Order: sequence, then C-alpha cells, then structure tokens
Amino acid sequence: MGEAGPNGMSNSAREQLLRERIVSHGRSLFERGLAAGSSGNISARLDDGWLLTPTDSCLGQLDPARLSKLDWNGKLLSGDPPSKEAFLHRVMYGERAGANAIVHLHATYSAAVSCMDGLDPQNCLPPLTAYFVMKVGRLPLIPYHRPGDVALAEAIRGLARTHSSLLLANHGPIVSAPSLEAAVYATEELEETAKLFLLLRDAPVRTLTEAQIAELRSVFALKH
Repeated sequence: MGEAGPNGMSNSAREQLLRERIVSHGRSLFERGLAAGSSGNISARLDDGWLLTPTDSCLGQLDPARLSKLDWNGKLLSGDPPSKEAFLHRVMYGERAGANAIVHLHATYSAAVSCMDGLDPQNCLPPLTAYFVMKVGRLPLIPYHRPGDVALAEAIRGLARTHSSLLLANHGPIVSAPSLEAAVYATEELEETAKLFLLLRDAPVRTLTEAQIAELRSVFALKH
C-alpha cells in the first residue's frame, strides 16, 4: 500500500489519484479548446518525484499509467518519455517550494497576448478583475526562446520565486499553484483575462487601483 501521507492516504493511492486528476483536467482543457493538438503540459509534485504529461501527447487522450514519472534530477522513473518542456516545470518547482502543480498551455488568447509588441515586461496584463489579482497576480514576460532551449530555465529562475505565473513571449503562460485544481483554475482565469484585455483594447478601461489591489492582498493573504 505504501507509507501513509498526512491525510491518511498512502503515497501510492495519492499518486494514482493525481494521475487520474491530471487526465481528467487534461481532457477538460482539450475539449474546451484550451489545448490544441499535442500542445501544453501538466505536472504535479509527489513525495518521491513528480508526474508530467508525456512528449507529443494530446491532453485530451492521456493514459494515467503512461504519464511520465521523474525524479528531481529529471531522470525518467516510469511511463513514457516526458515533455521536452520538463525543465520549465522543474525550475519552477525548484524556486517555489509551495508549488504542487504546474500547467503550461498555448491557449489562444494568452498566446495572442504573448505575441504583442509593447507589453509591460513586468506585468503583461492589467488588473482588470479581482479574480485575476487573486489567482494570478502580476504576470511578467519572459523573452522569446525557441522550444526546448534550456536557456529558458535560467530566464524563468530569475522570476519564478516571486511570481506564480509567467508569460513566455510568442509561446504562452506557465502557471504554478499549491494544488492541481488551483493551477488549472488560475490558468483559466489568466486566459479569460487575456480575452478581456484583447476585447477592450480600443475602449477606455477602468482597472483596479493600487488601493483595491492592496485590499485584496490583505483580505485574501495573497502570496503571488
């Protein structure tokens, strides 16, 4: 059965549950058009390593038993070969001890924003709603790197400790959170805010004030 975790569930049972939840969330994201083809990847932290969706896999057709299981050196322990973007996840986990799951998508609206010129590199999306501030916070821009370029890891390392979510230029967002559900929900909120941002480009916009943002951070103990 394996050693029992803090919630009374054995490590093996917890791992199986996480595998099934990754598959379920992946299917949902795919069916709602947030992950096309074989794009995007999802990971979750375990007590003895971490799970990641395999390379060239479709999030809508994942198999719990074939998810990649890796150690913290990036060695494959079981399952199919991991996504070539495994290093993105590993560096985020390394910098964010409270992160237990990461979602990286190429979703349409957030990817579109990542291609725009003139973005504020310290904060790509304005605080249009309280929910964006609560789930994402500030969204810095990481300069463009080709897919699989390990130099991207160092660019991420410089910002991941103080930001739970990052936008990769001409690519898409990578979002970490304390749980798998929280990472998925934050990714969805980011995508919706990107959609609002694009819809409102030619309209006068009233964003949240610094005082309103400070109130949210205080009331909800935000740590982004």
